[in-house]
Amino acid sequence: MTDGSTGWTPSARQVERRAVRRRLRGRSALVATAATVVVVGLLVVGVTASPGWQTFRETFLSWPHARAAFPDIWSGFAKNVLMFLVAEPLILVLGALVAVVRSTTAPALFPVRALAVLYTDVFRGIPTILLVFVFCFGVPALRLQGVTNSLFWLGMVALVLSYGAYVAEVFRAGIESVHPSQVASADALGLSSAQSMRYVVLPQAVRRVVPPLLNDFVSLQKDTALVGAVGVFEALYGARDYANFNFNYTPYLVTAALFVVLTVPLARFTDWLGRRYARRERAGAR
Repeated sequence: MTDGSTGWTPSARQVERRAVRRRLRGRSALVATAATVVVVGLLVVGVTASPGWQTFRETFLSWPHARAAFPDIWSGFAKNVLMFLVAEPLILVLGALVAVVRSTTAPALFPVRALAVLYTDVFRGIPTILLVFVFCFGVPALRLQGVTNSLFWLGMVALVLSYGAYVAEVFRAGIESVHPSQVASADALGLSSAQSMRYVVLPQAVRRVVPPLLNDFVSLQKDTALVGAVGVFEALYGARDYANFNFNYTPYLVTAALFVVLTVPLARFTDWLGRRYARRERAGAR
């Protein structure tokens, strides 16, 4: 066998090794499939054979209730998606700005750095649900002129401030991971500190922190449901409203399925991106 592009012909030993690897991969896939089928089968049999299975199926797996609740849940889920899409770029900008401020060393910027440290410490220490309550109930009580009283937007601000603190620390970790020689090289080229940060440090830092950032955004998509606790009609609120009036909890599983459909692809993309970055790092180290 000859490779037409290089003219290289694998030896008989190499061909044999490839065949062995294929057999081992096929055997591993077969064992994994069989084990999965057995485990899933045992779980299904164990659940369906339980004494309360019939009641559980009627209460949580009712197709008529799922079909009746779906329009309201879907309408509310659109608000979850909208909140996620609007909040994500705001969180990125806020987190990057706070991280850059915390990475400065100029004495004149000490008050700004102290404010950035205070922000990250306080907002990472407060549960997100409490921030949602504080903003959605506290801000309207202040009766500030020109400030919206919309629970949707106030809840989104709470999410942005909460996640902005976490993302700021992710960005700061990426900035600190850039080797000092990169900054020294930028200084040797005559770049100012701001130019070094913009053109040298930040591009490298962002590439390194993309996987953890995506993990944060997976969590953000789920946490948009927290605004339902203050009366915003999103997916979870719609499910709870239907369940309270019909004494059936199937809408909760419908809502969970919608969030899973949205977050699982993003999670798998995050894993793929992490593996891709690791391969590039290993290749660059050789």
